Amino acid sequence: MKTINVGIIGSGFSAALHVEACRKVIGLNVCIRAIAGGNRDRAESFAGKNGIPIVYNDYKEMLADKEIDVVDLCIPNMMHAEVAVEAARAQKHIICEKPMTGYFGSPESITAGNSFAKTALEQALRSADEILHAVRDNNVKFMYAENWIYAPSVAKAKRLLHAGNGSILDIRAEESHSGSHAKASKRWETAGGGSLMILGSHPIAAAIHLKNFEGRLKWGKPIRVQSVVADMAPMTKSSAYESVQKHWMVTDWVDVETWASVILTFTDGTKAVIFASFAVLGGIRNVMDIYTSNSVIKCNMTPNDGVMVYAPSPDVFAEEYIAEKLETKAGWNFASSDEDWVRGYNQEMQDFMECIAEDRLPLSDGQLARDVLEVIYSAYLSYETGQRIEIKNNEEEHKR
Repeated sequence: MKTINVGIIGSGFSAALHVEACRKVIGLNVCIRAIAGGNRDRAESFAGKNGIPIVYNDYKEMLADKEIDVVDLCIPNMMHAEVAVEAARAQKHIICEKPMTGYFGSPESITAGNSFAKTALEQALRSADEILHAVRDNNVKFMYAENWIYAPSVAKAKRLLHAGNGSILDIRAEESHSGSHAKASKRWETAGGGSLMILGSHPIAAAIHLKNFEGRLKWGKPIRVQSVVADMAPMTKSSAYESVQKHWMVTDWVDVETWASVILTFTDGTKAVIFASFAVLGGIRNVMDIYTSNSVIKCNMTPNDGVMVYAPSPDVFAEEYIAEKLETKAGWNFASSDEDWVRGYNQEMQDFMECIAEDRLPLSDGQLARDVLEVIYSAYLSYETGQRIEIKNNEEEHKR
């Protein structure tokens, strides 16, 4: 059995998730051969902790390693496009965290009379197409690391939809929590967007994926997004929040939104409503309700009540992980027995490694990544203009 050699680029939160998921791949030999990071000391520490034998000074050294089959991009959003294109040209398959790319100019960089959101949409899609053309031209695979697609609850929902044979009429989905502490998430130049980009990309991808799935089942082609309407706000900068004495939420945002709501209209006239907020207490929310013509399916990834715990003081469980983004371990909490599995990270990596071994397409691919990007930046344009934005649906044959 051929060993699949993986190179990790980055040594932060997502890198740790992906390393753990790689270790749980079954039926294949997967070796995390090397890591490259911007900070050599941090990369060496990560390598030592995770038993990774090689540490490169930068990703260019890694791309020159002929033993590496696939590179895993766990780096700041603004670096995705450059590294992905170079990886494709180096004949490496690509695993890319969301978003695949974006627009990383500040609102102040736009000259007077021009639209920031329109510029962002056009440049983000241009960047996406450059990546996908490089992937196609070099016959490598682009694997979009969208864990919601692989979550067991979403996989079960698809089986139920297949069995029920109803029509999805309405999807209501949300990812929210009390705020990211990563510096790169706070400004456009490094994140490419706020709560909608960082959180909303997940439920948007799931809604698109389910409607594509439904369309292929019934008519042999995906049901696509037709238009987008959005509203947004810098919620933690509102007078309502600034008037409170104790701030439980992250507040040091620079120029990105911290609350967003988007309505997607699909080509069959059905809807999806997406919420994404950095102003929600109580831990991370990953939920999706699917209303069909003959059923209701509720997907509750986190929180779920498989394990519920109570402590009168946060010190009681101080040494044990409970769940992501909790503000306190006191009181009642939902403790995930295996958060990575529930959210689909293990299944995601299993699919990616099988794709490489079997030379097939991933469930979460470059076209989905581009579709999500187009919806998100169209939503920013909708908010800026106060208008409904039509989606062009420029589907190309990027799926390699």
